[in-house]
Amino acid sequence: MTTTEWITDIALVLVVFRQLREGRLDRRTFLIPLGIVAFVAYSYLDSIPTGGNDLVLIGALTAVGAALGIAGGIYTRIRAVDGQLLIKAGVVSAVLWIVGMGARMGFQIWVEHAGGADDVARFSLAHHITTSQAWVTAFVLMALVEVVSRVATIYLRSRAVGAEHRIPVLGRAA
Repeated sequence: MTTTEWITDIALVLVVFRQLREGRLDRRTFLIPLGIVAFVAYSYLDSIPTGGNDLVLIGALTAVGAALGIAGGIYTRIRAVDGQLLIKAGVVSAVLWIVGMGARMGFQIWVEHAGGADDVARFSLAHHITTSQAWVTAFVLMALVEVVSRVATIYLRSRAVGAEHRIPVLGRAA
């Protein structure tokens, strides 16, 4: 793993740790994680392989990312106090986030440094996954969709809480 990959992976894990302490829901709640995954997508998504079962792999891991993101957003507490919306990641939300981000990091370390490359090559051959780019694309899209679905879930839930308490969300009327 490159230094940039380590920094990116750690930054994504720290996003949730920042929310373990209750804090104000603001633009940074949304922009920091979206900015990180936009950088990752720009850096690693050159193309989407479509040969063999590449799209099946990509679709499966993207669906896992969506499930983790939505569940993480549901298990994030959002409440109104003194005219402000506060957010706090619950234990379940943090665990789901770390499982998703950690699984990707663990897979990459296993493949690059712990002898997993041959196992992945055999699996890919047996399941008609045509290129290593399919794995890269699948894991990048898994991360992207996990972050976007978590942020979207939090946004939708914050709109509902804000409307109930007549608190504008992100500077707009709820």
